[in-house]
Amino acid sequence: MHDEIEAGERRRSAEPPTITIRRPFFRRKKASPFAHPEAPKIDYKDVKLLQRFVSERGKIVPRRITAVTAKEQRALALAIKRARELALLPYVAR
Repeated sequence: MHDEIEAGERRRSAEPPTITIRRPFFRRKKASPFAHPEAPKIDYKDVKLLQRFVSERGKIVPRRITAVTAKEQRALALAIKRARELALLPYVAR
């Protein structure tokens, strides 16, 4: 048994240590849906557009998910809130 332990230790020490270099996670830059010239304008009356930026529970989706700019996110939030006030969009889902 003593010989087996020594053989195992020799085998382990003979192998070079395996070093794995982890590459950082590559995240593709998201393009804003309002960036191109034919993009729709943010308007509180455009309920179909605003529903894309509201979750199924009725919450405003954060910009890290929707890939809109900060300025567009503020405009979207304002338009969604106006649409809710006018009962075009629900405040919460049923």
